[in-house]
Parts: sequence; C-alpha cells; structure tokens
Amino acid sequence: MVTRWALRAGRAFDGERFLPGGATVLVEGDRIVGVEPGGFRPPDDVPVTDVDGTLLPGLVDCHVHLVASGAFPGTPGSLEWAGTAAPEAVDGVVTASLRAQVAAGVTTVRDLGDVDYRVLHHRGREGEGLPRVVAAGPPITIPLGHCHFLGGDIDTDDPAALHGAIAQRVERGVDLVKVMASGGFLTPGSDQLGAQFDVAPLRTMVDAAHAAGLRVVAHTHSVAGAEVALAAGADGIEHFTCLDEGGAGASPELLARVAAAGATVCPTLGNDPSRFPPVSAMPPHILEMLARLGITDRDEHFAQVARNAGVLRAHGIRVVSGLDAGAMPAKPHGHLWRSIGELVVGGWPVDEALATATSVAAEDCGVDAGRLATGRLADLLVVDGDVSADVTALSRPTAVWVGGVAAER
Repeated sequence: MVTRWALRAGRAFDGERFLPGGATVLVEGDRIVGVEPGGFRPPDDVPVTDVDGTLLPGLVDCHVHLVASGAFPGTPGSLEWAGTAAPEAVDGVVTASLRAQVAAGVTTVRDLGDVDYRVLHHRGREGEGLPRVVAAGPPITIPLGHCHFLGGDIDTDDPAALHGAIAQRVERGVDLVKVMASGGFLTPGSDQLGAQFDVAPLRTMVDAAHAAGLRVVAHTHSVAGAEVALAAGADGIEHFTCLDEGGAGASPELLARVAAAGATVCPTLGNDPSRFPPVSAMPPHILEMLARLGITDRDEHFAQVARNAGVLRAHGIRVVSGLDAGAMPAKPHGHLWRSIGELVVGGWPVDEALATATSVAAEDCGVDAGRLATGRLADLLVVDGDVSADVTALSRPTAVWVGGVAAER
C-alpha cells in the first residue's frame, strides 16, 4: 500500500506566491509532508506524478448555499424551495452541490444559508473526495425578513430570543453564525436599502456568539446594513454591496472604519452572464430595486462592482472570495474562479487575488488548508494552463485531491 506519493509541476502557486521553477509536493495520508523545487527527485520508493499546467492549493469558496442549485425563487432547487422540501430531497441537492464544487477544484466550502441544519450532516465527507464543509446553519433574520423561509427568523425585541438563537446554534454545533443585517434580492418585501436589525440586538447576538467561540458574518447589501454590522462588531461582512438610493459604493470613511475594525469582506463577485434570464423574466421586486438604484445597464453595474473591489484592496481591507453559489442561475456551484477573475479585472495582482480563495480564505474559515506547505492538509488542484498569465485557467481543472483523496471528476 502506497503511503507516500508526490506531484511535480513546472508551474506552482503556494497560496501566497508563484514558485519559480514549479514545485514537487510530497503527500502522506491527508497531509503535505514536503514541498521541494520542481526539479527535486524524491526517493525511489515514492511514486511521482508529473503534471502539466499549474499546481496550487484547492480553492476555498467562502460563501455558498449548498441547499440550492441556483434556480430563481419559486422553482425547485432554490433557497425558497429548500424551506419546505423534505430532508432527503435537500440532502440530495447538497450532495450534488458538493460534487459540482469539487469537480471545479473547490475543496472547502463555507455554507451560509442552510435549512434545518441539514448541511451539518454533510461535514466530514472528505474521505469520499468531497469538499470539507464549514457551516453556519440557518441564517438569523427578522420575521418575513431576508431568507425567513429557511427558518431562522426571530423576534428582535425579545432578549431571550436573541440569546436563544445563538444557544441553539451552539448546541447544534455550527462553525460560525450568519445574520441578515439587510434585506436581500431573493426575498420580496425585504428592505435591500435599509437595516433589518438595530445595533443593540445585533451586538447582543455577536457578543453571545463570541463568548461561545464563534465568529459572526453579516449579510449586508445596503450601506445601512453595513453600518449596523460594523457597529455591532461583526467579524465578516458578506456582499458589502453598499447599496443606497442612486447607486452602489462605500464612502472612503466607511472603508477606513472597516479596515480599522479588521473585518473580513467577502464581496461575492462573479457571475455567468449566459445564465442570466431576460429582464422580462425577472421578478417584479428585483426590477423595482434596479430602478431605485438607477441601474439601467447590467454589464456596467457589474463592471462598477469589480472596480469597487479594487478599492477594498487600496484601503487594506481583508478580502476573501465567495461566489454566493446556488443563490441564482448566474452563480452555479463550482464557478468560484469567476470571483477571482473579477478581482483581477478590478485591479488586483493575480497572486493576491488567488490568495483570497486559498491561504487567506482557509485562514478565515479556520481550516488547515489553502497552502502548499509542510503540515497542511493535502488539498491540491491542477489546472490546464499558466494561471499567472491567464486566470481563466482556473476554469479548466484536470485533477483535484481533498485531504489526499482524489476527487471524482
């Protein structure tokens, strides 16, 4: 039985930088036990596989919805559907989502939109070659608030409910807590431009989560929601779209405070434009919101969002990549490479953009992966092409390992 093996590639990215001359990575069990130059010759009893393309750590998607396949609300596979589906049906979607992720080179996912804690049952499937899962359980929201159909709505005026929401998640064994600080596009009637919580109740939950050793990330599409999340001490800000009447974008003052607080931003960039429905098929509440924001050109709006990501880097804000996979058709599972590509479009150097989905993302998720380094988990990805010259090479994976286990593709 082979216990130690090696991969050798002429091009390699170690999670922080591209390695001149490539790398030879030695693996034993689920760990990397050595990282040597590309020309290194392991001992004769260590089988070596030479690979073309670029070798890098498996990708980490920091914002996914495994219970959804990406359909619009009201159709099978959507988040709304998951709120009423049978557990076995939800489990089937979760497994399919995980398979799509790992086939694309994603070896860790952070799930931020569960129903009935179903995703927690899918942790520990790395032995099957599926991604490791970091799970938040159902997001905490207000009655009829964003994603209320996932079962996480509470009465914010009831202190017992605030503490109870955190206690329940601690008891169920979540890895972090997610709160909906603003409304969202997928929930008709929710306020995308306002804040769903006042600072005091949100801080109560943040403090309770921190006391239990759990980080808190906040969904914020609006400036108002971001302000509340920041004031309440949230550890991460999801989307950070900074919507307000007339447009989207954070002020320099807000950006400076996010940086000073050390909060992590996951801007959930990236989409597949070919999977966007025609405007005529969009739900009325989304069309109304686009009109309020003054968005008449969808492509220009997304270009502006990419430029906004460049501003995050300029302010020294810690950024991780997450697609919001499963939330809508344009964000299918396994397309995290689009998030990385959007950062590059927004002015990020390729190595720094890659780090947001490898070393930085793994650290933010609390997993011992994301690096080609001795002692790290052997989450490995090989893609066809030179990523340093063409980031779209990430869309062409040729081999994936999760903790040393080869993934089915």
